[in-house]
Amino acid sequence: MNAGAPRGAGGRPDGDGTDRGHDAGGLRASLSGLTTRGRSFLAAGTAAAACAYVLGQGELLRVGLLLALLPLICVYALHRTRYRVSGSRRLTPGRVSAGSEARVQLRMDNVSRLPTGLLMLQDRVPYVLGPRPRFVLDRVEPGGRREVSYRVRSDLRGRYPLGPLQLRLTDPFGLVELTRSFSAYDTLTVVPRTEPLPPVRLAGESSGYGDGSRRSLALAGDDDVIPRGYRRGDDLRRVHWRSTARYGELMVRREEQPQRSRATVLLDTRRLAFEGAGPDSAFEWAVSGAASTLVHLLEQGFAVRLLTDTGDSVPGGAGGSDNYSSSGGHDSAAAAGLMMDTLAVVGHSDGAGLSRAYDAVRGGGGGFGGAGGDGLLIAFFGDLDDVQTELAAKLRQRAAGAVAFVLDSAAWAGQPARAQDVPALEERLRRLRDAGWTALAAPPGVAFGELWRQAGTAPIGTGTTGGLR
Repeated sequence: MNAGAPRGAGGRPDGDGTDRGHDAGGLRASLSGLTTRGRSFLAAGTAAAACAYVLGQGELLRVGLLLALLPLICVYALHRTRYRVSGSRRLTPGRVSAGSEARVQLRMDNVSRLPTGLLMLQDRVPYVLGPRPRFVLDRVEPGGRREVSYRVRSDLRGRYPLGPLQLRLTDPFGLVELTRSFSAYDTLTVVPRTEPLPPVRLAGESSGYGDGSRRSLALAGDDDVIPRGYRRGDDLRRVHWRSTARYGELMVRREEQPQRSRATVLLDTRRLAFEGAGPDSAFEWAVSGAASTLVHLLEQGFAVRLLTDTGDSVPGGAGGSDNYSSSGGHDSAAAAGLMMDTLAVVGHSDGAGLSRAYDAVRGGGGGFGGAGGDGLLIAFFGDLDDVQTELAAKLRQRAAGAVAFVLDSAAWAGQPARAQDVPALEERLRRLRDAGWTALAAPPGVAFGELWRQAGTAPIGTGTTGGLR
């Protein structure tokens, strides 16, 4: 934030002195800044003056006028104050994980020729980030600068506005207090907690896991060459003389084209599939698990996309294809940042099923089935009924490998287990495994890293219901 010379830096903004209507309106607004002490002085002075007039007491009248005029004089003095203050805010970092702290540094510069009086600096922050920070700044000399800082922290993911910055001006007697605000604000993004995951090989996963090193050669022999025109700087050893003679211009063999492994992380956000709320709820565990998976797969060289039950897809950074984010270097960091920002604000959907997610997977642009056939599907499901279990089973047909983490939201909400719940969950998991999923139950209290490690050791179509072996 850089507010320059805001309206609220002094009693009134510079340049408005010739506008009498505005000046009168600002003076009326300044009268509202009377503190309880100031209003008491004004009321006591008015009452004393009235009594003195009725009783004919001249001394009492002078006392009453003094008490009544003092707060009015203070109002006018603050209103006519012409010093100007600029403010800036620096947020470090702008994106943090839930439970981590960010540092906010505020800087105030007196850009006028007059020293300031006593200033109270206050920054507006949402209550989930902690108490509203307040600082008292002593007299700031002309051209002087003051810097203060505070920390913010939230256990709940989301996007939280910081600001606007406010200044409170007071007179030496504490009779008047004027609050002025800067206009700019910053945004703190609190992303889900992530957990480092071991580099295991998941069932059904294509070769080349983790390094994006699989390559398809553009030539398999002289008869299969796909040449292109010579470009300045090409190695002359790559010149294909037969094509050069055929086309009448210098032709070279195409370079090897990398083939990156692809993965889709599917997050079930249906409101009816999850119970409870808060940092320890089943839904927050699923969001955190999805975030950990996305970061891990990007670090391992996958082109990744985030998909929800609504069919919305987040491909991440530029440079990918078929709605997938590219990996490697800056693109990987940009992809992770975009998807983590999405997970920071993702909420429950009002959808009743997974049909839109199925349509999105079916039309995934080669990532599943079709010519690609190398897509990995990692899904986080809430409660599934028979219809949604059948639809989830069909999702496996479009993926080369599929791992499902199924949550029992009632258990996460602390509700007592019913006799029919455990067999129902067992049946859902069995049907998913029969369809080729590696399906694991995610009970409360189990670290996602342990489930991920277990998914890497389970063969296709298996899994556990307890979460740990």
